[in-house]
Amino acid sequence: MGRPRAFDETAVLDAVAAEFRVHGFADTSTEQLCEAAGVLRGSLYNAFTSKNELFVRALEHYAAKFRDLQAAVLTDVGRTGGERLRAVMDVILQEEHDARERGHGAGCMVVHSMMTTDLRDRDDRIARILDRDLRDRLGLLETAIRAGQVDGSVPSGVDPGEGALLFVTVVNGLRVMGQAGVTPDALRRTALAGLAALLV
Repeated sequence: MGRPRAFDETAVLDAVAAEFRVHGFADTSTEQLCEAAGVLRGSLYNAFTSKNELFVRALEHYAAKFRDLQAAVLTDVGRTGGERLRAVMDVILQEEHDARERGHGAGCMVVHSMMTTDLRDRDDRIARILDRDLRDRLGLLETAIRAGQVDGSVPSGVDPGEGALLFVTVVNGLRVMGQAGVTPDALRRTALAGLAALLV
């Protein structure tokens, strides 16, 4: 029987995802990952075998975690559809504000991975994680938009599919521009302008 691992795998995945989401795959060193996770290189690779395997596992964990957090808001029947959209955007903007106080944008592991096409080409598991994440998030947003159209908080003329795509596009753009140094206040104004088409 093998010895039990001397670390909490979920905590390690959270820690390394926090590095990958800001720096991406290529610009995150093994030393950064070990320091962030608080484990030795040998322990890390005994558990995950390689940086690529660690990235795939961290991406899957990160995408599921944030998708579940957004799902809890976007399916909250105690809020109007419009309130659900605003609440998700507020969470994202708060992340950017908090990260800027630490001297950088919040980043996003999914956005980084989508923009680094060789990752998708190199490992089809990454492509499957990204495709599922986008499909599921768009579906959740469409549900919230349709709910908003029923309760009057989202204009009836908005196509739910296009509205969901607009929301994701605004969020992904905010993540990129946050990394580029745009201030949280400017990101908030941009987000509100992007949401204007979706809200009454």
